[in-house]
Amino acid sequence: MKKATKKEIESIKNSLLERYSDAVTELNYTNAYELLIAVALSAQCTDKRVNVITPALFKAYPTPYDLAKADLEEVKRLIQTCSFFNNKAINLIAMANRVIEVYGGEIPLDEKELVTLAGVGQKTAHVILIEYTQANLMAVDTHVFRVSHRLGLSDDVSATSTEETLVKKFKTNLHQLHQGLVLFGRYICTAKNPKCETECFLRDFCKSTDSFKPR
Repeated sequence: MKKATKKEIESIKNSLLERYSDAVTELNYTNAYELLIAVALSAQCTDKRVNVITPALFKAYPTPYDLAKADLEEVKRLIQTCSFFNNKAINLIAMANRVIEVYGGEIPLDEKELVTLAGVGQKTAHVILIEYTQANLMAVDTHVFRVSHRLGLSDDVSATSTEETLVKKFKTNLHQLHQGLVLFGRYICTAKNPKCETECFLRDFCKSTDSFKPR
């Protein structure tokens, strides 16, 4: 598969920024605590499904203090339509306890601190910081991974290495580019039946319509 040239990379970047300059996450939240929960639940689960689940969860546990003393089985019940709900329920309660014990009930908006919370890895931390603080970071989910490979931006086999490559190639405006790549992959450059002829504004740069998955 051909790699995108420097000129193509710049054109792709500009096109994404023009199209998605105001893009934000499709997860519903009102504060950093709710965003953290929503992003954690979204792992291997669609944003639409998470948005169905979270209203009742946020109502039952409006603060980390409420969630920290929650009954595990009740949390499981509230999120049972989400993938891996058993582990996620355990992690949510553990996360809330650490937020209280170590951070005084406030969600730490620092990558090194965020990844110490249960269920929060680098990707989740980056998504939170990108959305909540517009940090110049990149996060690679299945959409970003697929689009990056189809456009010849990366030939890396893992999400982590793809992230490093995108950071090197784009350098700036990473929070907007992340949001743009997610939405582009979700609605236009889809895994199956991508809308190449009807909606794709980057088709001139496409190297492949194969579906790629991180290993």
